[in-house]
Amino acid sequence: MARTGSTLLLGAGLGALLSRVLSFRSRQEEEERTGLLSRVPVVPVPEVPTVHASELTVSPGNSGAVMKYGFPSLANIKTRESYVTSYDPRTRTASWVIEKLNPTSLTGPSDRKYCEFKEDDSVHIFHRATNADYKGSGFDRGHLAAAANHKWSQKAMEDTFYLSNVAPQNPHLNQNTWNNLEKLCRSLTKRYLNVYVCTGPLYLPRQEGDGKLYVRYQVLGQNHVAVPTHFFKVLILEQADGKGVELRSYILPNEPVHEKVPLERFLVPIETIERASGLLFVPNIMRRTTSLQALK
Repeated sequence: MARTGSTLLLGAGLGALLSRVLSFRSRQEEEERTGLLSRVPVVPVPEVPTVHASELTVSPGNSGAVMKYGFPSLANIKTRESYVTSYDPRTRTASWVIEKLNPTSLTGPSDRKYCEFKEDDSVHIFHRATNADYKGSGFDRGHLAAAANHKWSQKAMEDTFYLSNVAPQNPHLNQNTWNNLEKLCRSLTKRYLNVYVCTGPLYLPRQEGDGKLYVRYQVLGQNHVAVPTHFFKVLILEQADGKGVELRSYILPNEPVHEKVPLERFLVPIETIERASGLLFVPNIMRRTTSLQALK
């Protein structure tokens, strides 16, 4: 009986050891696979057809044009004329917003002077930001999907002024370096067939005096609108020949940044944003291809 017990314990120990070895090997292989993206940012995908203006319209029944590469998350999805978003009722801001840019979306008769920031009536009043929350706060109502990205339609531009597409942003960041990043996104439409832009807030930890890490952020107004510590942008750039996509990902702190600082300083591996945000971009892109390689 004692020998049987010892055998069982030995078997269990070996089983646990084997399980840990296999688990470590699986994690190592996964990290090696996804780690390629920081070194090889080009993913071959099936040929992309020419996009017509009508495809830019997003509706609850036809969001495929913007969501070609899938949803980074599945919570509280909302569709607008010009973008798709996932709303976070706890922070009173979006978790992410995805929009699709090309020369067609950037031209048209729409005018920002006819737009006003407004509450999102589709959000429960308990979880909704208001203009009063921002008044006197010292923060700008920073667009996630930028208004200037959607000149093709006045309605599309007006939809970017819902406060659910806005987050508190340091004015020196919003009006300078962040604005430069938005301009860069638009300029890339001259080189790429389509530019998919996913933007969102981050709430990152910081080490404090006691050596521990804390996530601390300010909230605004009676509705406690969360002030992000950082913002991210993930760009999925479809090559003009339709053979692949290039990934670029940025993280900017929500504080004054000198506009002469090169935007390249804020480039980060896509895995950094996925880990920090709880979102996943790479699996959605990988589903559209069977291999990962650099394109010459």
